[in-house]
Amino acid sequence: MFNHTSQPVKFERDCDVVMIPSGDAVSIPAGTVGYITQALGGSYTVFIEGNLFRIAGADGDAIGRDIVPPPSLPDNASRDDVEKLVWHQLSNVYDPEIPIDIVELGLVYKCELQALNDGNYNIEIEMTLTAPGCGMGDILVDDVRSKLVIIPTIASANIELVFDPPWNMQMMSEAARLETGML
Repeated sequence: MFNHTSQPVKFERDCDVVMIPSGDAVSIPAGTVGYITQALGGSYTVFIEGNLFRIAGADGDAIGRDIVPPPSLPDNASRDDVEKLVWHQLSNVYDPEIPIDIVELGLVYKCELQALNDGNYNIEIEMTLTAPGCGMGDILVDDVRSKLVIIPTIASANIELVFDPPWNMQMMSEAARLETGML
């Protein structure tokens, strides 16, 4: 959690955040001091007085960080270009407690692009959680959706949280298992 490499921050304005792992929405007042324990995928996990909070990338300015720019595609982007960008965006969604993205964790079970007549796409995602009772489930689903709908040509993103098959550590990539010491 908090360690010697954690970066101290001071909230420059009031900021709505999400408590980890309960998923409760709370507001942190300006002037509060905390420590960034994770800054991956455009969001931040901050340790304050024994608790962890997730700050959305759009609120990075509250702790003196830059707001992450939206993704872009070339004008003549192919379906493959869009699909690569979709997977890139999914790989920028991180579990707020484990510094590993949801793709490497093996939480994405299905990702399908459906072409529309106007050249845009709908996306169907099935994903799971490392633990069915995780209070961050809705937050992760919203994070996935928000990272996908900002992709040019994506008309909608339907994200379904599923628990069959149940997630297990064998679903993690070898790199993720190595990083967490679960190899």
